[in-house]
Amino acid sequence: MKRNLTKSLIALSLILSSAASFAQSKSLFNGKDLTGWHADVPEMDKDSNARMPFIIRNGLLVSLGTPGGHLITDATYKNYRLEVQYRFAAKPGNCGVLVHASTPRALYDMFPKSIEVQMQHTMAGDFWCIQEDITVPDMETRRGPKENWGVNGDKLRRIKRLVQDVEKPVGEWNKMVIECLGDQVKVWVNDVFVNHGTNCTVSSGNIALQAEGSEVEFRKVVLEPIKKLTPSKG
Repeated sequence: MKRNLTKSLIALSLILSSAASFAQSKSLFNGKDLTGWHADVPEMDKDSNARMPFIIRNGLLVSLGTPGGHLITDATYKNYRLEVQYRFAAKPGNCGVLVHASTPRALYDMFPKSIEVQMQHTMAGDFWCIQEDITVPDMETRRGPKENWGVNGDKLRRIKRLVQDVEKPVGEWNKMVIECLGDQVKVWVNDVFVNHGTNCTVSSGNIALQAEGSEVEFRKVVLEPIKKLTPSKG
């Protein structure tokens, strides 16, 4: 009887420990190295001298922009709130956060299957469909003619954000918050609600940061499990 009680207490302790760990927010970047991430950079397959486009500099995670590729979490995630603080170091440019990423190089032998939340200056918060799809209100207004929609090739994959002029000037830090819950994705940029997609064709996967031509510094990449979405005006 005593032995069974002890086993039950140990099992309960393990369950509570796991639940507590899941309930806490965690930084995906330790400020020292790329532990917890792996890079997928096609150019590095071809050229042994190609530089690694993701580095740590002065405690920041930096995407050098070239050669093109992705820095991908080792773990997969679902039902979370992701806060990313970033800035373009020298001039306006392009980058993105990919959620629900899976098959690598699924588009143009470069982009993993995913939903991209755009970070390109003046377009932060747009959705790009990469072999996955998502729905928003006023789809034809924000995506273009329905007959041209698609998730690959030359199809209309961009879904424009709801609000303009939300980015900070180059050199200042921006905050992007992405909430993924079930088949929904919501986005805020600098505390302004900019996008909400539903009926997403995927609900879990890796998280990825891009090297897409521009140098970008990241000082915060924090993940927090959620059970409900924040109201759009929150």
